Amino acid sequence: MNPSIQHALGQLNQLILGKEPVLRQLLAAVLAGGHVLLEDVPGVGKTTLSQGLAAVLGLEHQRVQFTNDMLPSDLLGVNIFRPDEGRFEFHPGPVFHSFLLADEINRASPKLQSALLEAMEERQVSVDGKTYPLPRPFMVMATQNPTEQLGTFPLPESQLDRFMMRLSMGYPTAEAERQLYFQGDSRANLGKLKAVCNAEILQQWQQQAAQVVFSQAAADYVYRLIEATRQSGRFVTGLSPRAGLAVVKAAKAWAFMQGRAHVLPDDIKAVWVAVANHRLKSVQQGRTSAQLLTDVLNHVAV
Repeated sequence: MNPSIQHALGQLNQLILGKEPVLRQLLAAVLAGGHVLLEDVPGVGKTTLSQGLAAVLGLEHQRVQFTNDMLPSDLLGVNIFRPDEGRFEFHPGPVFHSFLLADEINRASPKLQSALLEAMEERQVSVDGKTYPLPRPFMVMATQNPTEQLGTFPLPESQLDRFMMRLSMGYPTAEAERQLYFQGDSRANLGKLKAVCNAEILQQWQQQAAQVVFSQAAADYVYRLIEATRQSGRFVTGLSPRAGLAVVKAAKAWAFMQGRAHVLPDDIKAVWVAVANHRLKSVQQGRTSAQLLTDVLNHVAV
């Protein structure tokens, strides 16, 4: 693994104890140029992890606390009339940062959620008929509470599909939780984090990850996994080609993190559930999409 990426992982491991598998998937999503949705109950460290990731990547970041009374202009920006000059001047909103932390995104109204779609997909925003490019790289890391909680608006499928991965940390292990109580709140360590790169270096890593070799055999394997979700009858609808491309990008980034120039089946398996689970709805009561996707992985031959 690249020493700088290893250093970033080590710092995040000190910040969020006992969650290295999730942290590796998160870094893979960043290297693949994707957006990430962190879904979990309140109080397990979603916001702390997001702030820590921005710090170790050395990116200009902005945290936005989403509420049900926010307007799209609060996020994108607004044109303000300058009477002395007789013209409108655009004042950019918080979306004009390389790293946007959308905290509790599902507490915002659908109108505000949809305002993010163009930014996430096109890396640009349109205000009053004029288009403004966003910084490069650009990443949205959103957190959300379970949708059964009060005051939440479920994200529409079109928005969920723009997130490369949905990750859930869950409660810490017993050992990690005891250590947390002993050493105190992890947020106190945010100021101690050291940046391992900057926007320019991160873009170079992303370009190198994109150049990892993805063989025809690997492409066939991904196709068979995608096709299995369409024909199994376990899901309301199967995965789209966009989901398949996301699996490819994430697998390349995972292989790059391991220091390899080509993708192995294990790289695809490592990212499969995280990339696909939020794009599907299970038709089987008592079984989540993640559990069914694991079954698909176990039944589709490499």
